[in-house]
Amino acid sequence: MDIACGNKHSIILTNNDEVYAWESNNSGQVGIYGFPKLILSDVGCISCGDNFTMAVKKNGKVYGWGSNDVGQLGIGTYENENMKPQLLIGVPGSLIVDKVTCGSNHTLVLTDKATIYAWGGNKFGQLGFGLQSEFCTPNMIAQTEEIRWVDIAALHNISIAVTETGRFYVWGDCRGECISIPIATSSFNVHDTFAHYGPSIMHKPLILNEKLDILGCLGIAFDDSSTSDLKIQVDDKCIHVHKIILTICSSHFRNMFAHDWAENNQSVIKVDKISHDVYKAYLKYLYTNTIDLYLINTFEKVSELFDLANAYYEDNLKKQCIYRIKQEITVSNVVYFYNFAVKYETEELREFCVRFAVIHMRAVVKTENFAKLEDDKLMNRFINEVSKAGCFKH
Repeated sequence: MDIACGNKHSIILTNNDEVYAWESNNSGQVGIYGFPKLILSDVGCISCGDNFTMAVKKNGKVYGWGSNDVGQLGIGTYENENMKPQLLIGVPGSLIVDKVTCGSNHTLVLTDKATIYAWGGNKFGQLGFGLQSEFCTPNMIAQTEEIRWVDIAALHNISIAVTETGRFYVWGDCRGECISIPIATSSFNVHDTFAHYGPSIMHKPLILNEKLDILGCLGIAFDDSSTSDLKIQVDDKCIHVHKIILTICSSHFRNMFAHDWAENNQSVIKVDKISHDVYKAYLKYLYTNTIDLYLINTFEKVSELFDLANAYYEDNLKKQCIYRIKQEITVSNVVYFYNFAVKYETEELREFCVRFAVIHMRAVVKTENFAKLEDDKLMNRFINEVSKAGCFKH
């Protein structure tokens, strides 16, 4: 039914709900040394860390064995537990654990009440508590009333969780940056999230015949001339789309199709004053709910996409653009995006630019974009804001 691998050990979960393990056993992580041996029965879910193993039994109880030097077994001690699986302590008895997942030396579980508990190594904030100290017993990751977790994943020193609305959150070692609390991403599946934020290896085997979800099917249908009933022409290039999908996903197109345009039964829409790549990225966003980074590969294009989202009242796309802009902020473009944030009254981005500029102010004032701040009022506002944020205190 499932298979999982650690640094030097492997386990399988059979159709009879039994866990077998084999290979290296220097920390007792396989339970019994040698060829595959039965470790635990009545199991519904398994996962491996580097040198330890976790399993959830059908009754919702969690067991772990192997290395425990940073408390990754969650049993209240830092002693290795060779050979014999130990019962997890610390999760309230009223909760049933539905899933367990392990990073290199940390563990997450998802309960039947849509809560996440974490423990073990925490050097990179991978437990999601806002701290970077290890824990040998489970603690619940804070969540608001609006968030209900429905899935979890972990790899190396990074953690991922999914909400019931399909939003993906990430924390831990995110490409060298320590994120100690869950932050929302623009990804729409676990694989993309790990690919963007995590190490450059696959966290699960790639199953080529896996059935696609609705977003996957829509992604394939986008710009498919064999199924489309409408062309959108931008810069003399055609993008093949479907009226019904645009009607469902965009108030802009819904209003367009509801009036005189529909009576003419046009098969081509011509769009001016915007680049082909940006408009195609917008249309693809309507199909997949994510921004195609291949199309939007410069900060000028991100700005143009935000401008389009603002004109078409696409608030979620605007949020994704702001998130993407924050990832692309540099010394050379921070003033450009400060100006951009002021123009569109995006306080989150403006404050981010100010905080970034405070740290790098000496280099920022030497940039071309700073020199282009010809508007004295905007220049004064920028200087005043970075000053109030502590830029000139020392």
